Amino acid sequence: MKIAVLARKGGQYTHTRIRQAAHARGHSIEIVNALRCHLAITDDGLSVHHEGRPMAGFDAVIPLLNPATAEHGMTILRQFEMMGVFSLNRSAGVACARNKLHCLQVLAGNGVAVPATAFAHQRDKAEDMIRLTGGAPTVIKVPEGRQGIGVALADSARSARSVIEAFAAVKQKVMTQEFIAEAGGTDIRVVVIGGKVFAAMKRSGQPGDFRSNLHRGGMPEAVDISTQESAMAIKATQAVGLNVCGVDILRSRRGSLVIEVNSTPGLEGIESVSGKDIAGAIIGFLEAQLRPTSAAAA
Repeated sequence: MKIAVLARKGGQYTHTRIRQAAHARGHSIEIVNALRCHLAITDDGLSVHHEGRPMAGFDAVIPLLNPATAEHGMTILRQFEMMGVFSLNRSAGVACARNKLHCLQVLAGNGVAVPATAFAHQRDKAEDMIRLTGGAPTVIKVPEGRQGIGVALADSARSARSVIEAFAAVKQKVMTQEFIAEAGGTDIRVVVIGGKVFAAMKRSGQPGDFRSNLHRGGMPEAVDISTQESAMAIKATQAVGLNVCGVDILRSRRGSLVIEVNSTPGLEGIESVSGKDIAGAIIGFLEAQLRPTSAAAA
């Protein structure tokens, strides 16, 4: 296979592991800066260009888009899809996962348990937003934040109103979400590949920080998940429309809840604690989609 990875730069652990896995299985792979790609729509058809040359002959594309590359990267990803290139995760699913509010709407609409969440356009609805999510303390989130950025915990209704009003003053929309105190600053990251749970880890935040994201100093450890949590992660993945993703689960008194679906889960923490070759499984999934006979023989 000839694989393109849409990213920004190729030095991160996840990029390196995917490149290694592709090479180990005899495939060519190119990591390209999505921001340096452009597209053309002409009478001759659709094309994508990178650094002045056409990106032709690719069998698959892997989108690893961060906030800086997401908007333009999604445009390039859609062009690849329209050109008939197989995408590890299609643009519609990636777009859904990127918007936390949209993702929660889709999850809840498909029967996946999620934390109580509220959203409003007017800042004078702050009181209702806080009340509808169980009162203070309450979590306040930017719909398109990542890696724990744009997430705050307000310990009183007064501070929650202040945070909401501050965001509104800079025209940033936010949503409120119930605070699951019993989770104790931990969550479960479940990696799903091709409709099957492949690995899981527990993430614990730094003392005093309710966010468990590894980018915010959270610590990973091995964890066993229940049959119900496994089924929940698979159902969430299918609802959002992704082939490979990380599903984040909180354990609450009323049961497990999905708080987020990540279309570009980092591999370093979960590979290290699970001992699983997730990068290899991702390339294997692409093989199964594009070359079923060779994948079966591998």
